[in-house]
Amino acid sequence: MDTIHVSASKQYDVLIGEGLLDRSGELTRKVVRPCKCVIVTDDTVDELYGDRVQISFSYSGFEVTRFAFPAGEASKSLDTLAGLLNAMGEAGLSRSDLVVALGGGVVGDLAGFAAAIYARGIRFVQVPTTLLAAVDSSVGGKTAVDMPFGKNMVGAFHQPELVITDTDVLRELPALQLSNGSAEAIKCGLLNDPALFSLLEGGDWLGQIDEVVARCVAYKRDVVAADEFDTGSRALLNLGHTFGHAIESCSGLTVLHGQAVGIGMLMACAAARCPEAMILRLAACLRSNGLPTHCDYGASALARAALSDKKRAGGTLTLVLPEEIGRCRLEKIDVATLPACFERALAAQEALGL
Repeated sequence: MDTIHVSASKQYDVLIGEGLLDRSGELTRKVVRPCKCVIVTDDTVDELYGDRVQISFSYSGFEVTRFAFPAGEASKSLDTLAGLLNAMGEAGLSRSDLVVALGGGVVGDLAGFAAAIYARGIRFVQVPTTLLAAVDSSVGGKTAVDMPFGKNMVGAFHQPELVITDTDVLRELPALQLSNGSAEAIKCGLLNDPALFSLLEGGDWLGQIDEVVARCVAYKRDVVAADEFDTGSRALLNLGHTFGHAIESCSGLTVLHGQAVGIGMLMACAAARCPEAMILRLAACLRSNGLPTHCDYGASALARAALSDKKRAGGTLTLVLPEEIGRCRLEKIDVATLPACFERALAAQEALGL
């Protein structure tokens, strides 16, 4: 088992290894004394793993209830949040109790936000069951729900007590979920780790998934330690996201987050006028991991969607622009230039046949 220690406003460990799901209660008890807890999950994950995790926490002395909601991004809403908060109240949770987020990014974001605002903040543990959550959203303390006017527009920074990633669970994921999560791992390689990017290029890395997760988490650990509240260098983690969130919005959330981020990284490379060879190498990496490379939406629609992005500050927007594999830069642009930026990116991709 790998242990990666995160030093933020709260110190905690990220545990990565095989067979950890059935030990989740035992591992949590080492950092949180037995108390009341609500396991928050979606209906898909609940059917697969809900009983196992509840048994583990119950055997470890926790008084457990479960709350499951319909799987999918559409559930990351104020309505679902209200239902969860009511369930927490009905279970009698106090400030000394615990929320356990069992699932992917939607579950972690929603459960973490509920923990952040219930009784002015209670403890929570992340148990990610998707690759995307394991390498990205479960670490760093960002929690949120979506709003009609934008993704992740209502949220809070709230660090977990512990993150438990069972890589056996990740190996059991359907190909689409592995592919979706691989985009965030590719992002880490493009940002900071050429060796990780090379590992992912062939698409045949499942046997090394522990290493992939650990390298991504270690990088995010360092970024969060330097800029926990996203006022500076943490913005680098948004590589592909300004473009990607616009794609998600234009698609009505039918394009998965990882798919959109993958296309968004290509658009960022094109907008940064990266060499054609680099753009084609990234496209080949995305395709080998089952990710799309073509954007189906026009520049005007994408720009309108991007202007609702919470990363906008007044009349400017910060883009993450790649320079080479393993190095990117932050660049503020005037929002008036955003449509031209999208047009340039789309034109470059079309010229390369992407």
